[in-house]
Amino acid sequence: MKPLLEKIDPVFGSSFAIREFTDLDPVYKPFWHFHPEYEIVYISKGKGKRHIGNHISYYEDGDLIFLGPNLPHLGFTEGHFKDQVEIVVQMKEDFLGKEFLKAPEMREVHHLFERSRKGIIFHGKTREWAGAQLQAMAHMEPFDRLVELLKVLRELGKTEEFSSLNADGFAFDVQAQHLERIQEVYEYVEANFQQEVTLDEVSRRVNMTVPAFCRYFKRLTGKTFTHFVNEVRVAHACRLLANEHLSIAAVSFDSGFNNLSHFNKQFRLVVGTSPRAFRQNLRQIVE
Repeated sequence: MKPLLEKIDPVFGSSFAIREFTDLDPVYKPFWHFHPEYEIVYISKGKGKRHIGNHISYYEDGDLIFLGPNLPHLGFTEGHFKDQVEIVVQMKEDFLGKEFLKAPEMREVHHLFERSRKGIIFHGKTREWAGAQLQAMAHMEPFDRLVELLKVLRELGKTEEFSSLNADGFAFDVQAQHLERIQEVYEYVEANFQQEVTLDEVSRRVNMTVPAFCRYFKRLTGKTFTHFVNEVRVAHACRLLANEHLSIAAVSFDSGFNNLSHFNKQFRLVVGTSPRAFRQNLRQIVE
């Protein structure tokens, strides 16, 4: 699928776009895309990878994120789950006029929009409350929907229950050839991370020499290709660690690491803790 600038049209009678997807909707293959609109994505259930700009992580039991303009990203869920609802809200910065963010009443919203350029994850009670409001919005009349959106934006701007994805520096002036190459690289890694991933093969796929590709990838993403592959593998390992029946060694090998010591080192570099401590934390959250 060729990644292009996604064209987003507001809902009829509205100044912004809002879409609702349920477990009954067909599952589409995620693709690497961007758009000038700000975007809120709420997923009530499910699990999957966050791949936003140069950030990769794994989530479970739903998600709530806010993305700034031109921040490339992939789809968020690994398939659909029973009773799952996904709400996507997209708006231009001036969807209520060029001056509306300058109003003193919009101070928190203005700060929210600025922070979103790095990507934001919300959690805790904020995620639960905003998720319920977003689901209700999808079935409101246009005026009520707009009022509710402003309430949601204000609360997201005020809350302390958020984490930054720190994906800044990636919302470059995206050109089609960059997106095509990066999409090719990401698809190759996603399909092959459980086995050997070679620089020779990925460079060949994007018609570049190995040295040229290494420089190109580092310039676009701010990280080496090897580090990127390890992040994808670690994100997969995070999902497997939720399965108590799998040993740490089994998780390591299934994630594409052929050395347990190397897996532990890379996991700590990406996540900040050991795989065993990560699993124990998951267990405490469940309990």
